[in-house]
Amino acid sequence: MAQQKRPPNSRGYYVKMKLLQKHGRPHHHHHHHQQEKNCFYRYYKWVLWLSLSLYFFTSYLISNNNNHHTKKPSHVSRALIQSNHTTTPQHALNSPESLKKLKVFVYDLPPKYNTDWLTNERCSKHLFASEVAIHRALLTSEVRTFDPYDADFFFVPVYVSCNFSTVNGFPAIGHARSLIASAVNLISSEYPFWNRSRGSDHVFVASHDFGSCFHTLEDVAMADGVPEIVRNSIVLQTFGVVFDHPCQKVEHVVIPPYVSPESVRDTMENFPVDGRRDIWAFFRGKMEVHPKNVSGRFYSKEVRTVIWRKFNGDRRFYLQRHRFAGYQSEIARSVFCLCPLGWAPWSPRLVESVALGCVPVVIADGIRLPFVSAVKWSEISVTVAEKDVGRLAEILERVAATNLSTIQRNLWDPATRRALLFNSQVQVGDATWQVLRALSEKLDRSFRSSRVSRQLDFDT
Repeated sequence: MAQQKRPPNSRGYYVKMKLLQKHGRPHHHHHHHQQEKNCFYRYYKWVLWLSLSLYFFTSYLISNNNNHHTKKPSHVSRALIQSNHTTTPQHALNSPESLKKLKVFVYDLPPKYNTDWLTNERCSKHLFASEVAIHRALLTSEVRTFDPYDADFFFVPVYVSCNFSTVNGFPAIGHARSLIASAVNLISSEYPFWNRSRGSDHVFVASHDFGSCFHTLEDVAMADGVPEIVRNSIVLQTFGVVFDHPCQKVEHVVIPPYVSPESVRDTMENFPVDGRRDIWAFFRGKMEVHPKNVSGRFYSKEVRTVIWRKFNGDRRFYLQRHRFAGYQSEIARSVFCLCPLGWAPWSPRLVESVALGCVPVVIADGIRLPFVSAVKWSEISVTVAEKDVGRLAEILERVAATNLSTIQRNLWDPATRRALLFNSQVQVGDATWQVLRALSEKLDRSFRSSRVSRQLDFDT
């Protein structure tokens, strides 16, 4: 019978034969009804099978076609990738490869702008000497390029903190603005690189009290603000606060004050960080018994005066108001080292304490500390609000009774100490390394890198 013969390769032909049979031959009514019913079911199953086959086949084609033709981003900004440092593992941050492509050109300025100042050897050793240390380290660094057209950034080595007062011996920086302006006029007239970027990829150091304002008194610094000539540049400065301040209205990186790595190593030879500490709480420095009103402001906002008045008779506190050559050995023997603000919120004691394994007690409201991606300040220090300084003993007792050992374990990590010390040559993870890593996160300011990015975008 025709309905029992199925062409082997054509289901369409089989359906056609069934339909011909249905309309071409007479049958008994019941048999005809059953045959019609069987034909309907077979036809329904065939249509269902064909529909499902077409569905899965077209789905496969669409999916495969999308995977094949969808364009992946052809270029991602280096600055965008590198600015997301909060998710980068610590070992990656300190990898030699992380700065391999960064290039810095160091201007060879006449010696009156820098090396002439080194006739006074204090210039390279005092707390503002990071301007000297960074310059020296860059001169022998692998990131240095002698081809300015290949540079991402341009370092302008002007030493403004080496003009020591003949009256009190402190650095006098009244000449700073004019010296920097002179240097900019020189490089902008002899090279094209300042003018092409309006200085956005040029780097300066301002390692004194109020950073890029270039004044030692805050009221004057705030009134004058950042000099217009560097307002579009990048400033490496020791000053940093978490709130709005005129001396931060410039692209900047907060850096640590300078502490000699050689002096730290010498002290550690006799006083290892995990050695005996027989001083509980230590501070040596200026503490005015009767603070003077200077332009409506009091030194240290009177915090140091409160410390002296409240705790000078407390045997747990070792407080000294005069200089001492063996000052660092006292830090190395102390459990807690007080780091109150002076005129500015930052202090070299922050670095000295960390380097010598003494828990820094930060008393400076709103201070922004250096290199927070490399130094976990909240895990290695104690912060006390200025208004709570009278309760200092109570606060430190509570820390000593709870998590002091954890803080010390974190503090004594050599990588933490390394990140805050400037060496004569760049070392992986040291302070100049951290500066370079911070610059690598600002490549969007580089004329060269921006041009390369635009070219890559154009090519794609």
